[in-house]
Amino acid sequence: MKTKIMACLLWLLLLGTPAQAASSVAAIPILELVKVVTKKVIKAIDLRIQRLQNKTIWLQNAQKRIENILSKLKLDEISEWTHKQRDLYKEYYEELMKAKSYITYYHRIKDMAQKQARLVQEYERCWNLFKQDDHFKVSELEYMQDVYSGILEESVKNIDQLFLVLDSFATQMSDMKRLEIINTAADKIDENYDDLTLFNKQNILMSLQRAKTQADVNKVKQFYGIP
Repeated sequence: MKTKIMACLLWLLLLGTPAQAASSVAAIPILELVKVVTKKVIKAIDLRIQRLQNKTIWLQNAQKRIENILSKLKLDEISEWTHKQRDLYKEYYEELMKAKSYITYYHRIKDMAQKQARLVQEYERCWNLFKQDDHFKVSELEYMQDVYSGILEESVKNIDQLFLVLDSFATQMSDMKRLEIINTAADKIDENYDDLTLFNKQNILMSLQRAKTQADVNKVKQFYGIP
């Protein structure tokens, strides 16, 4: 479902983008989609973490109340009371463990979503610089745009995997399967991020190599914030 929604959003974004001349180096249409959906994921995770933290506090307080009652009962009363309350206590304990486990999962997913957001930030930062760099031809900028488009399109699939994991908490998916999806998505996000940062470094290196004087080299370093 999430894939279909994002595909429709992407189609609308592309439809609303006027055709560009061959020499254009305008922003990539899919960028806004990636930014919006990534923010949605982070917001949804923050909300779920807050709810689970509140639930954890409530369960911990309930557990303390049960332990306090047990400490005040006589031995024969404890046996009778625990027999009656065993299922209730077990339910509290299991819910508490489940809530804590989910919080761990959510923090992991949030870390992944934040790395996805850093990917977008790193793309925007370097792309804006490359477009101002006189060492690159228009054709080279167009090639860069194609590469960035491919990376951003792949990142949409990563976001779709994050939604899949979030949806899994409402199903009977096993922890093993959920962890498998999380690890696969994390690996893909890392791969996309590494591809983007490596591509940026290669382009910066190319600009440095094309600098004809030491003054030009220093200017390029200053422009890209290289020490």
